[in-house]
Formats: sequence, structure tokens, C-alpha cells
Amino acid sequence: MPRTKILRIPALAIALGSIALGSLVAATFATKPARAEATILIDADSGKVLREQNSTYPWYPASTSKLMTLYVTLKALKDHRITPDTLFTVSRNAYMQAPTKMGFSIGTQVTVDNAVKMMMVKSANDMAVLLAEGVSGSIDKFAEQMTLTAQTLGMTESNFVNPNGLPADGQITSARDLAILARALIRDFPEDNFYWHIPAIQFGRRVVRNYNPLIGRYPGTDGMKTGFICASGFNLVATATRDNKHLIAVVLGAPSGAARAVKAAEMLESGFTSNPLAWLMPSLGTVDQLKPIHTDPPNLKDEMCGKHRKRPAADDEDEEAGAAEGNGATPDGAAATDGGDGASSTDNNVARGDATPHFSVLLSALRAPSPKNANLLSVDVPATPIVVYTGPTRVPGAPVPVEPSPKVKVAAHVRPKAKPAAKPKATP
Repeated sequence: MPRTKILRIPALAIALGSIALGSLVAATFATKPARAEATILIDADSGKVLREQNSTYPWYPASTSKLMTLYVTLKALKDHRITPDTLFTVSRNAYMQAPTKMGFSIGTQVTVDNAVKMMMVKSANDMAVLLAEGVSGSIDKFAEQMTLTAQTLGMTESNFVNPNGLPADGQITSARDLAILARALIRDFPEDNFYWHIPAIQFGRRVVRNYNPLIGRYPGTDGMKTGFICASGFNLVATATRDNKHLIAVVLGAPSGAARAVKAAEMLESGFTSNPLAWLMPSLGTVDQLKPIHTDPPNLKDEMCGKHRKRPAADDEDEEAGAAEGNGATPDGAAATDGGDGASSTDNNVARGDATPHFSVLLSALRAPSPKNANLLSVDVPATPIVVYTGPTRVPGAPVPVEPSPKVKVAAHVRPKAKPAAKPKATP
């Protein structure tokens, strides 16, 4: 055989090998985002996508799940199945939810209106369960309604198994789907928009600020919801309006509460600022046209809550980061770290075990926000809280009863043991 033919065979093999390798690399990068964060910015009125990065990758929603709980509850109100004054009763199931919660004792009655306010401002997990059981009779039935509603709205990557986002298998969404949900809330319930931008609530002497740090600090902010678990990182759905332009920004997987706030503010600012070169940029279409990516969500547990982390994940005042973890819990405001088979914090489903292999190499891409963007958030200003309470709706002008403090169950092993009575000394 001529020498020239012998050389052509390995050359062809190399060429075919290169093509195969290129296809493998392309397939690999098609199943994971360029960095462990997902974001999207859309126009609320038109649904036009202004910016997006990894927005169709599945993600753990954490307490942003409560936006769907809100939607299903508001739909029940709109259909006259319940009223804002309807009283729901705290069940044992609601009482047993992990923090963050209001902590009302079993049998306490709360109106739909007050429960929604507590859920949206304090991210109260027990109030989310109270609403779910009150509207649908059980968490399972309510979760089915949440998923069905998601499908109806075009949220093709979302599935729900609980109303509050506490760790549970199958609680999945994406930045794209959350933008669709936020837009649906704005479109379908304009008369109820105050629920997602209440700056603070007051229960008795307790005042709780909204966990959304943009409210009162970024001009025009009018919603919506935060979320955190170790597996998801810090999540935020934020909405703002300026000069008749209404924008929705979603940030999933931020490394801290401060980072997600700055990132959302930076995205919103870019949407409100005129860009003379915008016509040169390719059109991203509308949010409903973005194609979902079928893969597993990233698990940021090690990056968010691993032992190597020098300071708590919750480096802001986000109380959500102090929820139940495994068989124990951390103090409010502290970082939640996975323990054994447990998951984390007050938000959503956590995938158990080590970080998802597709994303383990990407976790180092998480960064703190750039200082140059921190000035987008002004100094926090005092907020006037909305009074919330238990029991029936109060008549305006009626005397306000003193609210009892929620009872805190003390573990038996920490109760001081009663000293045995001293035996009387025998009389000689």
C-alpha cells in the first residue's frame, strides 16, 4: 500500500475524533450554565426579555415558592370561594413548620388577609400551610393546584410539592418561570398588588421588615419575594416601576443576600436606562418563547454552607437563612448548614448529597457584588408597618386587644428538673 494512503487513514480518524470530541464538549456545555447563577430581566407589560443568563435552567425556588401560594390564594378570592375575612385555623401541621414562622399555637384563627401579609413580609412558613389547608383542604391538594396553575400559566419547568418552599423532593422552577409568575400576578391581580410590597408588619410589639431589601432602598421598587436554601443560593424576584415602565428582575443562586439585592438593582437600572446602542443587540424575544433546558438543577450546598466558608451565608439581615437544618435548627439570621440527610433553611427543596456533578466545577464562579454597584441601593429609611393580628377582622375604631406572644415549645431535655422535696428530719 502506498505510503500516502497509510497517512490518510489516521488523518481521517483524527478528524472524526475531533468532530466527536467537539460534539461531546458541546453537549456537555449544553447541560450546564456558564456560571452558577441564573438571571432574567423582562418588561412586565409586553413580556419582552431585556437580559437573561441561564434563565431556563431548573433551579430550587426556595421561598419564592410563596409567590405561587399567593397566586392560588388570590385566585380563590377572585372566584369568591373565600374572602379576605375568612378565618382559617392553625393546625398541628402548620404549627410544626420550621422557622421562619409566626409560631401561633394550634387552634389559633387567622384571617386570609392577615395570613397573606405575614407570609409575604415575614416569609412565614406556618401561614403558607394555613392558607394551603384552608383553601384546598390539605398540602397535597394545594400543591397539585400550584403545579396545575403553573402549567396553565406556561411555567413549563415548575413543579411544587409544598406551599412554602421548605426542603422537599420535586420543588423545582427556573428564573424564566418565576418571571412568568410575577408577570401573571401583576396582570391578573392588580387590585391586590399591595400584598407584595408591604414594607413591614407589626404584630403586637413585634415589627418585622420585609425581607426584600430593595423595598425602600431602590427607587420604584414594588415587589416581590426573596428565598434561600443552601442548595439554591440566595434568590430574589424583584419588580420596579419608573416613568410608566414596569420591570421584573429575577436573580437565582446569588452568593449572599447583599449580592442578590445589588444584582437585581443593577439589572433593573440597566432596564430603566436608555441605551443608544440597544438596536444593535439581537432580540431575545418574549419570556414565554424561551426554551426550557432539561437537566438537573445545580446544588450549591457546599458553596453556600460548606465548612470551608469563613462566614455565614446570611451576611445580611435575611432571617430566612436561619431555618431548620436536618434534625436541628440554627438561630434566626444565622447560616443554615445541611446536616446528615437534612436540607437547609426556610426555603424550598434541596437535593441531598454532594453538589450536582454538572455544576461542581462552576461553583467557584460565585462572587460578591461589585462595590461600584452598591450605590444603587440608598440608605435604608424607616418604614411604617401594617398592623396584623389573629382572630376575626377588626372593626375600624374598635379597641385593639393586646396580642399574646406566640408560645415557644421548649424541648424536654432543656427544661430544668424540679428538685425533690427535702425529707423531714427524724425527731430524736
